[in-house]
Amino acid sequence: MQVKGKAELIRYTSNPESTIAAAARLCYSSDCADKVVSDSDEKDNAKYIAMLRKLNHLSPFEHASFTFSITGVSRAFLAQITRHRIASFSVRSQRYVSESEFNYIIPPAIEALGKDAVKTYVEQMETCMRWYGDWQEKLGGAKESSNEDARFILPNACETQMIVTMNARELMHFFSLRCCNRAQWEIRDVAWQMLEAVLKVAPNVFGSSGPSCVDGSCSEGKKSCGRAAEVKERHRKLLAEIGEKLEKINNKL
Repeated sequence: MQVKGKAELIRYTSNPESTIAAAARLCYSSDCADKVVSDSDEKDNAKYIAMLRKLNHLSPFEHASFTFSITGVSRAFLAQITRHRIASFSVRSQRYVSESEFNYIIPPAIEALGKDAVKTYVEQMETCMRWYGDWQEKLGGAKESSNEDARFILPNACETQMIVTMNARELMHFFSLRCCNRAQWEIRDVAWQMLEAVLKVAPNVFGSSGPSCVDGSCSEGKKSCGRAAEVKERHRKLLAEIGEKLEKINNKL
């Protein structure tokens, strides 16, 4: 069955903005840590966080972490996201979990070719399932010892699911690379979902996060997509939507 990539924020550091600000203030304060933390809980930390970003004093951002559930993504996606090494990953195993009826991802470019192309693609996925099942049977049935070798026939399109945790500093780096139009479409789509999720809980931390063109000039040089204005507009609309949602939430409190 076809599935689509989905990222959900399931856990994060309590009061992430206050935590980051407290960590930074401690560097410059003669007060004890407890007082610095309690003071940060009562202060408006937005300006302080903006100053940290401007000074490129980013180590305090590492004290806030964010955990995501990511589903409906391909094994090709897995190969890309695990290149971000300052992160923790727990991934569904193809050794312990049988893939005899695996879900799969259809690239938009193939969908754009029309129904006949999609039909051919789906048939190919079903063929891979039959091949996988054949090898499972020859190797002894649907069990760990068989799955670990039968999985070699599986395509990159095969769905995987994972739990991913990154700190705020690494997330900012992740967004600068993966929200960019130069990033592959699947990880770019998930990255924008992740950015939207963290903006809702830490807007001052991630308000200027995104591809480099959002908060400056394109870093891709001659490989630039040439659509910086379009990306900036997407980012502006996202911030506006988040702002409206936060305002409604605050009005209910």
